[in-house]
Amino acid sequence: MQGTFTVPAEMERTYIATEDRYSIFYRELKRQLLQNGVQLVDVPTDSTATLSIHLDKTDQRVLSVSARNVPTEYEVFYSVEYSVDSGEKNLLTRQFITLTQDYTYDETLVLGKAQEEQVLREAIVNDLVRIVLKQLGSL
Repeated sequence: MQGTFTVPAEMERTYIATEDRYSIFYRELKRQLLQNGVQLVDVPTDSTATLSIHLDKTDQRVLSVSARNVPTEYEVFYSVEYSVDSGEKNLLTRQFITLTQDYTYDETLVLGKAQEEQVLREAIVNDLVRIVLKQLGSL
């Protein structure tokens, strides 16, 4: 995805404010910002902009069950809410995005389905980061 995001001048030195620096969304967003020339700083006072991640949540829910009351289909979702400020100026008001993907579940293939869920979650995160970078590029 390198080269798809033009760094706005206000975001040349960005601080990312988040409660979870280990989430897959944070890690992928950070990686993409660095790849696209954004200098990430460790303290807000050293930054020209602060990208605040207000919500970073992923989970799954049951979509359907069999006649034996066993889940047969799940939905994986990932939700993020973020905003961007530069000093006292709000560059991007709070944006909320949720992406979902469903998959079938077979209790005889538990390990494969767990891996499929992880792959779906990573694909969702890649889509979320692409959306966020597109919005940031339009600042």
